[in-house]
Amino acid sequence: MADSTPQPPSSSTSTTPPPPPSFSTTPPPPLAAAIATEAELTPPLASLEVEQDQEPELSSMVTVVEKDSPLTPAASDVAALSVEQLSVTAPELPPPSQALSEALEVPQEADVAAQKDVVSESDKPNDVNQDLKKAPESMPSFKEESNKLIDLSESQLKALQDFKFHVQEAINSNNLIPNSSNIATEDTPEGEIDEIPEEISIWGVPLMRDDRTDVILLKFLRARDFKVKEAFAMLKNTMAWRKEYKVDELVNEELGDHLEKVVFMHGHDKEGHPVCYNVYGEFQNKELYSKTFSDEEKRGRFLRWRIQFLERSIRKLDFSPGGINTIFQISDLKNSPGPGKRELRVATSQALQLLQDNYPEFVAKQVFINVPWWYLAFYTMINPFLTQRTKSKFVFAGPSKTSDTLFKYIAPEQVPIQYGGLLVDLCDCNPDFTVDDPVTEIIVKPTTKQTVEIIVHEKCIIVWELRVVGWDVSYSAEFVPNVEGAYTIILQKKTKMSPKDEPVVSSSFKVTELGKILLTINNPQSKKKKLLYRFKVKTLSD
Repeated sequence: MADSTPQPPSSSTSTTPPPPPSFSTTPPPPLAAAIATEAELTPPLASLEVEQDQEPELSSMVTVVEKDSPLTPAASDVAALSVEQLSVTAPELPPPSQALSEALEVPQEADVAAQKDVVSESDKPNDVNQDLKKAPESMPSFKEESNKLIDLSESQLKALQDFKFHVQEAINSNNLIPNSSNIATEDTPEGEIDEIPEEISIWGVPLMRDDRTDVILLKFLRARDFKVKEAFAMLKNTMAWRKEYKVDELVNEELGDHLEKVVFMHGHDKEGHPVCYNVYGEFQNKELYSKTFSDEEKRGRFLRWRIQFLERSIRKLDFSPGGINTIFQISDLKNSPGPGKRELRVATSQALQLLQDNYPEFVAKQVFINVPWWYLAFYTMINPFLTQRTKSKFVFAGPSKTSDTLFKYIAPEQVPIQYGGLLVDLCDCNPDFTVDDPVTEIIVKPTTKQTVEIIVHEKCIIVWELRVVGWDVSYSAEFVPNVEGAYTIILQKKTKMSPKDEPVVSSSFKVTELGKILLTINNPQSKKKKLLYRFKVKTLSD
């Protein structure tokens, strides 16, 4: 880890602080729709550069200062480039063709200037321009609505009351579920049936018992634009399907764990929604693909496994008014089998229709990442089966925008390491940090040096980890004592970090004399980079 070579004291860097990150989104794809129901599209933020003096003091033991400065030009380049030229953001790339821009335009919020995120020309072959012209038209996005009665409009509140009346009437007459019957009680004479309506539950919540019913019924109302008759028909159809499919029994069924790397829950988004990842590249494994989709029986088993996973996840949600009762879905299409796979198309179509009909309003966002160029053909195929509300909730990001898009919605400490974040499975390899330890994000401008100064006021142990998304930069670390004439201690020699290196650098240093730790990133590239870092201060007694 550390190289303790003594060096003369170094001077601190200049004081232009970093801007906040810039986020954006990209276009639409397939398969993920089979595993997700709905999600909301929120537009990218405009790129901003804001100066700040320094971060607030973290504790009495340390202070953190973030600085950036232009890289010193090579002697051969002095005549061609000035310091000012080296310290500014690189000029923007030429805009894409008009056809491509129109095809991949994404919906925007009213308070955000028209920022767009498109699949770059390098992410697709030249012969797909005609396919791109078939991309669906942009639709307005919207935020997740409140489930509190006080936030409903008068017409919505009336629709909910009407809906509850019909549901209660159906329960009283044992007509909510086909072929349901009254149940006998302990006091019922043998051979007779007591006229007590059967209690009806859905997703583990008894209907008409408490205010959680309002939250559930609002999902069906919103899925049908608050048309009570249509929402009631949808609820009855869902209850009939659940009985026929034996969903409540399915929850506890043993279906194996061979698909646990395909779909899994990991962390939460910035609003507290649990995050579900769907990783379709796992189906490149021919054995797994055959085991999952090769015949109708296996496709049926896969569908049951996916329904079971969704049901188990839903039952962990909070259905009380104001609670978190939706899921943030991420569908990773990297190395995903293309739509030419017939078995996959069949399974996707079946799952899509089933989920859309029976699981309304359960996804806060549906984000597709690592979107390949061919997804448009698949999207065109499934587009007629999607409701307008569902389509308006999608967010799409090409491979180069995946990390930025995820960081817009999910804090880096909650994003798995394979997607640019710092979240790893709990194990001995990361004992010092958890998802509760926040990460600081910094944009490292093109051709600049970014320095994080951890100024130490007391003797202690500093533990840190950092990464630059995509690397292609140089990293170094050193400790500079306060004592005049003392030697600088090299903690990490200046090292060129490539994308193939370990994604996260972890280190620590025992501070026995006051001074400062300098973590330095040199970015010689013409593109900005995102630096993520966090650290902990431990007393020597620890």
